[in-house]
Parts: sequence; structure tokens; C-alpha cells
Amino acid sequence: MKKSLFLLLSAVIISCQTATKNEETASLPDLVQQKSKAIVEANGQKYRDLNHNNQLDKYENSSLPIEERIDDLLSQMTVEEKAGIMFINGTGVSTTAQPDSKEGVEGPAARMPSIVENMNDREMNYFNIWGIPEDPAVFAKWYNNAQLVAESSRLGIPVTIASDPRHHFSNNIFAMSAKGFSQFCETLGFAALRDEALMKKFGDIVRQEYLAIGIREALHPQIDLATEPRWARIAGTFGEDAELSAMLVKAYIEGMQGTILDENGIATMTKHFPGGGPQKEGLDPHFSFQKGQIYPGDNFDYHLIPFEAAFEANTAAIMPYYGVPTDQTDENVAMAYNKAIITTLLREKYNYDGVVCTDWGLISDVPMGPDVVWKARAWGVEELSEVERVLRIIEAGCDQFGGENKPEHVVQLVKEGKLSEERIDISVRRLLRQKFQLGLFDNPFVDETKVNDIVGKPEWQALGAKTQQEAMTLLKNDENILPLAKNTLKVYIENMDSATVAEYAEVVATPEAADFAIIRVNTPWYPADTKNPFALGFHHGDLDFKGEEKEKIMKLLKTVPTVVDIYLDRPAVIPDIAAASKALIANYGASDKSVCEIIFGNSAPKGKLPFELPSSMKAVEEQKTDVPYDSKDPLFAYGFGLVYQ
Repeated sequence: MKKSLFLLLSAVIISCQTATKNEETASLPDLVQQKSKAIVEANGQKYRDLNHNNQLDKYENSSLPIEERIDDLLSQMTVEEKAGIMFINGTGVSTTAQPDSKEGVEGPAARMPSIVENMNDREMNYFNIWGIPEDPAVFAKWYNNAQLVAESSRLGIPVTIASDPRHHFSNNIFAMSAKGFSQFCETLGFAALRDEALMKKFGDIVRQEYLAIGIREALHPQIDLATEPRWARIAGTFGEDAELSAMLVKAYIEGMQGTILDENGIATMTKHFPGGGPQKEGLDPHFSFQKGQIYPGDNFDYHLIPFEAAFEANTAAIMPYYGVPTDQTDENVAMAYNKAIITTLLREKYNYDGVVCTDWGLISDVPMGPDVVWKARAWGVEELSEVERVLRIIEAGCDQFGGENKPEHVVQLVKEGKLSEERIDISVRRLLRQKFQLGLFDNPFVDETKVNDIVGKPEWQALGAKTQQEAMTLLKNDENILPLAKNTLKVYIENMDSATVAEYAEVVATPEAADFAIIRVNTPWYPADTKNPFALGFHHGDLDFKGEEKEKIMKLLKTVPTVVDIYLDRPAVIPDIAAASKALIANYGASDKSVCEIIFGNSAPKGKLPFELPSSMKAVEEQKTDVPYDSKDPLFAYGFGLVYQ
């Protein structure tokens, strides 16, 4: 072995020619030869001996068809190994780049097992990354080290690293840190721009940055329709129009995956099937105070239109949502427990054979502090035990459990004869197929030396800033006061960085001393009545300003001509503010600099509203939850947007 390793490190790549097809193997990539510790040489061939048996197994042979490789690997896997691949949970990335370390890991990941613990103790090899170091190169090194740990396991099955969105300028609770990455507007901004080519370009940039550091599965795009304006997760959608969402999601997936998923692509997990938008009163089924979504307009099929486009684009995975599709199927149970949703609709009607992964936390309760327990989202089957819930979800047609690390439940079910190994093989095959398609068995490593040349490229950062700016929607511009003259005015500001604004105008301390005021506000929200600290951060509740906050804004608008910039993560109800402002702009994730670029004319707003802005909360309450743009006399209609004159 020492001699073989010496030859590996010093020799040029050998093109392998063999007598039989089973012995064929392509030359190993340079990067694999540099990183892998499992390479052996036999009969003049080099290959990764992942199961350490000193022979070229079919699953190790890159020249064979994927299904043949899967057959071979499945035949070698234990029940425990099969169960492990069916679970994906969160993990943190240590600042030391060591996968068995938690140094520098913060938040929930700090309280969870390390990736190495889950790999060794639970045979897991799918992981969702949460907090990461600010330097993407540290992530890349950590990732390579994790793949080396995987390579040393009994069968050498590589890990798949997944992530929620990381490329948006956002303070939304669901947006992961974008530090180090290119920062674009949120998906609502892309909906406002309605640019299919730009959407695909964005997907391609995300693909390249993810590839550079080792993220190979995207827990996005989110294509629920924003037909209930109070819903807390609208910021991640493309708005309320199904056809627009369908157009954009297809371009998004093509940019991420390509036409055929391969070693150059990122597997997309499109969510949340069959559409999570019509939540009763906008309350989110992450929590027990809201377990079902409703369809008073009998409009269930409308919410499937974007998913049909995702299927055309061959999305690699689908994630069902938490809620109960109230009175839409033969039983009122949550989506991932619902056989009519997963098997009858998704598998049979749409012939979908990709991975179906549940949303996070359907099996286990989570303690959240003294006297606070976050209940598992087992809506409609709360009486079932954890093991029974696992069985019910598999029987419904799902393949993987998100946010859980309980493979022992699957093992128990198989050993007790309640679940056949043949059934779990169906799911494991889908999960292995994705790993093979991504090329992870042949080259799971990334080039750590190239990370900083790829991630956050200046031209991508510039394009990201451009989307933040041009996605903005000009809702009002009295007397065409915008754009304001640069470097000639005195401005009073609120909720902005004074140093940034000072590049465009003189910043003064009081409204009375100003020619104009510029204020940035967010769409209002009001916490739900709960003790769950995570739930308290969701943007639930009414959409209008109230009490002292509203009085303060209105006083300013009456004191000095004011430009109002509002962040729309949900459709705000702002008739009084719209009437009293001199100019009104909506953004979908934008920096202070991007806002100034628009206000002072270095860039121009092009966005059209991706949802209507209702005229009152009464109009919101009278809307049908599942029907788009149906509020009475909206303040601004869907698709509204002015341009500079």
C-alpha cells in the first residue's frame, strides 16, 4: 500500500484500459489523487477502494451504469446503513475545519452531535449546514475533511451537504447567513423583475458558489403561492401568481441542476408540496397553534401549477409541508403522513420518482427551555409513537426524514417485521442515485485553493446589488420628485446608516432642518401567542401599522416631504402612509446603498408587485385563503409599478 500511495502522488494520471467491462475505470481526477486516502492500484489501474477489500467493486467503477452500481452497493449495505441514509439533520462547521470539533459553532448546531458522531454512530451521510465560518475557504477545508471521514467508513459512502438559501440580502428568519457569498434580492424581487434569463443566471451563480465549497443539495427553491397575505413565509416565494412562479422555478432549477443532473450540478429540493400558501389566518403549521391549510375557494389545483413546472425541470427532490390539507383527501393528516398526497398525487399522478424528504421535525418533540416543548409536527397523528410515525411516513411514500437523527426506528421496524427491507431499498436507491448523479462516489472533493476566486466574485456581487436595486417597485412619485438631486440636499433619515447616505446628501439631525426625509420601514408583524421562542420570531399577524409606531411615522410625513422605503416580506397594508408620503418605494431585500442608488438616480426601479397590497385588514380577512389577488379594492394591484419619468 505504501508503494502504491507513493506511485499515486508522483505519477501522472494513467488511462486505464482493461479486458472486461467490469474492470474498466476512467482515469482518476487530479483532485481525487491529491485528496483521497482510499486509492489503490491493481493491474495498472487506480481506483478508490471505498470498501477496503483490495478489488474493484461495481459500485466503485465509474464506467458502469449508475443503476448497476446502485444494485451492487445495495447488496452490500446493512439495514443500519440503509436506515442512516434516510435521515438528514443539521450540523455546524467548526472554525478549525475539523469535522469532529464544535469550536466556533453557535446556535442549535452547538447542542447537536457533530457530523462525525452522526456518521459513526448512526451511519448518516446527508447533512444540512446551519452556521458556517465567515471564510468560505474554511468551509471547503471542513467539507474535504468530512469526506475523508466518510471515505474511511465500511463502504465509503460520501456525504451530501445541503443548505437553505444563502444568496439573498435578507434579515428574514429563514435566510441563512450570506456572508462571503454574492447577495441578491430575495426571490420576491426576482418575481418583481419577471426576467427568466436573470433567474437562470442567478441559479447558475448559486450553483458555482455552492460547488466551490462542497454544498451539493439546495433546500430550495420555495414555490408556495402567497395567496394568504398574512402567511409568515411569503418572503421565500415568487409571489401569488402561479404562472409567474412556474416560469421562474423552471429557470431556477435549470440554472442549478442543468438539463441533466450530474457532477457539475446542485440537486434542488423544491418545496413545499402541494403548496403551503393557503394557511388559515396566515399562521404557520411549524407550530401547534395552526395545523391545517384551507381551500374556501376550491382552488387546490392552482397551487400545483408551479410544481408541474418543477417536475418538467426534473427537480431532484421534493419537500412536502407540515400542514393538513383540510378536507382535500380521505383523511385530515399532515402532508408527509398523507398517502393520498405523496403516493396518489405525487408518485402516481405526476409519476415522480425523485427523493421525497419531509420537512424538519415530524417525529420528535424538542425541548425549548423551561416548560416549553416544541411538538413534532405530526398533525393529525399526534397519538402515534415516534416509531409509528416513522412507519406511517414511509408508508405514505416518503424517502427521507428531515431534521431528525433516529435511524434506529427504521432498524426496529425492519427487525420486528413491520417494514420490509425491500420497501426501504426503494427509498435508499433514490438517495444513492442522487449521490451517484452528483459524482460524489467518484470525486467528492473540492479545490480549497480556488474557493476565494469563485465565491463572491466582484462581477457577481455587482449583479447582486443591481438586482436589489432594479427589483424595487416604485409605488408613488408625487410630482416626479424622484430621483432626488445628488449632493445638493439636506436629508433627515431613520433606520439607515448615516455614513452611507452621506455619500449622496448632507444628513441633518432633525426633520425641520431637512429638505426631505428618507425612512426605511418593514412590513408590520405581531408575534403569535406562544412561549416557543422560535415561533415568536415568525412574522405572523396583522399587516398594518398601529399605535405609537404609526403615529410617529405619520407625524414625520406631515412635517417634511418624505420618501418611504418599505421592505415587503409580506403584503403591507399602508393606505395612510401611502397617501401622506411624497414618494413610496418597496424593496425585496436591499442594502442602504442600494436604496440610495435608486433614490438618487444612479439606478432605476423596474419591479412590478408580485402580490397585491390590500387596502385594509378588513379586506385581508375577507379574502379567500387559496385564491390569488382577490382582496376588495386593493391599494395597489398585482403587477403595479411605476417608472422614473
